[in-house]
Amino acid sequence: MKYYLAPLEGLTVFIYRNAYRKYFGDNFDKYFAPFIVPNSSRSLKTRELRDILPENNIGINLIPQILTNDAEGFIATARKLQKLGYNEINLNLGCPSGTVVSKGRGSGFLAKKEELDKFLEEIFKIDDMKISIKTRLGKDRPEEFYELIKIYNKYPLEELIIHPRTRQDFYGNKPNLDIFREALSLSKNPVCYNGDIFTIENYKEFIQAFPNVNAVMLGRGIIANPALVNEIKYDKSIDKKVFKEFHDEIFQKYREIFNEDKNAIFRMKEFWGYMINIFSDNKKYAKKIKKAQKLVDYNEAVESLFREQEIIKGFYTFNR
Repeated sequence: MKYYLAPLEGLTVFIYRNAYRKYFGDNFDKYFAPFIVPNSSRSLKTRELRDILPENNIGINLIPQILTNDAEGFIATARKLQKLGYNEINLNLGCPSGTVVSKGRGSGFLAKKEELDKFLEEIFKIDDMKISIKTRLGKDRPEEFYELIKIYNKYPLEELIIHPRTRQDFYGNKPNLDIFREALSLSKNPVCYNGDIFTIENYKEFIQAFPNVNAVMLGRGIIANPALVNEIKYDKSIDKKVFKEFHDEIFQKYREIFNEDKNAIFRMKEFWGYMINIFSDNKKYAKKIKKAQKLVDYNEAVESLFREQEIIKGFYTFNR
């Protein structure tokens, strides 16, 4: 089985990737970077460039991701990434964010099938780089996928990564595994699964249902429990001391980059939206972390959580 780290905007950036490898091992075959949006100047923003610079990703098989419906912008950005040493690019056709969808990007692009086909025809004129696609089943209805797969099959994708929900689902409802099963037989390109693998039990259930799938992408489940792949591979559960050191390193790196505590704390609260789920009796601690505005309050809330509560294995699900 191949394991991929999903691109979560603002979370699975180079700070996280490097800390993950340090504390939990090099478990991922590919690390997908959060999306880059081409702009009119065709230049990479400082934040985007910093995230994908090779010197910030030593030893990491990083796949940059582009979010756009403009073929010219995609190609220009792909060429810039190629100059940095990248030979594979991922196209984001899955982001469900309202601001993204309203501009016809991400999963919003799925509703414009003729335009999408023309877009893919243009970007696949690039013949010296690999292009993979991360997609949902459709914008409004899962049945849209039957037309989308006809389009995808026209092009030599490196991989088709399928999150079997629609944009309308956002992260609610359950992944549509019936259509995913059909996708495996319909796709002419290799398929990777993405969606709702939060625990080792979720993983085992999925593999039992789909023994022929050989690649899975993990996102929210890894943020909640960074040791999830170690549990799957080696039956090695997360160690609370290691988890605390991991947290502290990420927090310190964000404090250094932002050069202030407020934004670093805000970013860590995004992580805690997931991580809090694996702690016992976590509600009052979640409230304290959410309320914390100052460094001393944030540290006290986190220290008391790690000191007073235990990590419990394999029981949680959540929607975001």
